[in-house]
Amino acid sequence: MAVDVGIRGRGAVATTLALALGQQGLRVALSAAIANDPSRSDVRAYALNAASRRLLQRLKVWDALPGDAVTPVYEMHVRGDAGAGRLRFSSWTQRVDALAWIVDAAELDRAANDALRFAAHVQRGDDAPPAALTVYAEGKHSASRAALGARFERHDYGQTAIAARLTAAEPHQGVAHQWFRAPDVLALLPFDRPQAQRSYALVWSLPRDRADALMALEATDFERELNSAGADLPTGLSLASERSAWPLALASAQPSCGEGWVLIGDAAHLVHPLAGQGLNLGLGDVQALADTLAGREPWRRLGDERLLRRYARSRAWPVQSMSWLADALVQGFSSPHAWVRELRNRGMGLIDRAAPAKRWLAAQALDG
Repeated sequence: MAVDVGIRGRGAVATTLALALGQQGLRVALSAAIANDPSRSDVRAYALNAASRRLLQRLKVWDALPGDAVTPVYEMHVRGDAGAGRLRFSSWTQRVDALAWIVDAAELDRAANDALRFAAHVQRGDDAPPAALTVYAEGKHSASRAALGARFERHDYGQTAIAARLTAAEPHQGVAHQWFRAPDVLALLPFDRPQAQRSYALVWSLPRDRADALMALEATDFERELNSAGADLPTGLSLASERSAWPLALASAQPSCGEGWVLIGDAAHLVHPLAGQGLNLGLGDVQALADTLAGREPWRRLGDERLLRRYARSRAWPVQSMSWLADALVQGFSSPHAWVRELRNRGMGLIDRAAPAKRWLAAQALDG
């Protein structure tokens, strides 16, 4: 069939965009720029906000997820150095069903790809046929970005994130935990795999040399280090999967669009995982691009650069504000200076006691 929009990519951002544009009646070709690696265990989990959940519900993806692949977060406890500063967020005080939903990455990919089988206007293949608009959702290692003339302005944090699945001796009760202990950031996200109510997804951000040393440890030694890494940790944390690691950076593509093409998702921007907004930003791109294309003037071409700049402007503030917030947290909680440590811990305590500030922060995380 003739193609209106070509999408290059294989992850959740690419597949959800194909579904969203197919629902509009646009003829879409989805081609995978990077092949799947079936030998690699996928330990990733996404923290999705309410806006992402609504999008996936509209695309008939959310309800196709297995029950144990989605875990609601009802509370979030954030701690500063040695437990000195604390912040607590609750779905009850926010008057929402949940603060976030932790979703198994592999199951989300599977559900989205299953939905594509019933999308009449979407074709899949290895080749990218000519199209009025080509969307590049190839991820942070996009092979096409440089060829398009886009610079990937990158700031390397000198940190590595370690991810794994864990089990614990006590129920998680839907509580997510995050510890800021200079220069580490440790996050435990409640999960129901492999054990219902007793599992977590781990994301541990550390200086690169420290992360390398931890990755080299045997499982029992790693578990010993993990269980002593923060105050008030859930008891009996043990590995339930392989460990995965990747370098951390802040980055953005400039420009992110041009005549007939646009970059979205991690191909366009990267943020530190402590904000938990990586896929939420990508799905926000999907919603905004779908809305922009649906709202174009009847005479305007899909690949018109002025139309694509309209999309880019709509995403500039949500992406930039989240990038600034994540970067400020990284810089503020990485400083070893005593006065900075005192300031950040006092700041957390003040925010915890200031209901309007807490509501605003929670609202940003919930709806991006």
